[in-house]
Amino acid sequence: MSKAPLSPRIKKIYGGVLIMVFLAGYIYLAATLGGMLPDNILIKAVYYAVIGIGWGIPLIPLLSWMDREK
Repeated sequence: MSKAPLSPRIKKIYGGVLIMVFLAGYIYLAATLGGMLPDNILIKAVYYAVIGIGWGIPLIPLLSWMDREK
């Protein structure tokens, strides 16, 4: 017995909740690790630049799933 596909509206709701949960955890982890860095402005600048850009990469599969029709 195959399951009925989720409607686009339901997928967007699930995806939105998952994105918020992911971002809450990501921000907590990034801030916690950032607090453990040495007191060097260059290291912190590079860290926060990479972390600030890197949050979107893990969300790409979820966003593409949310956008699919089936």
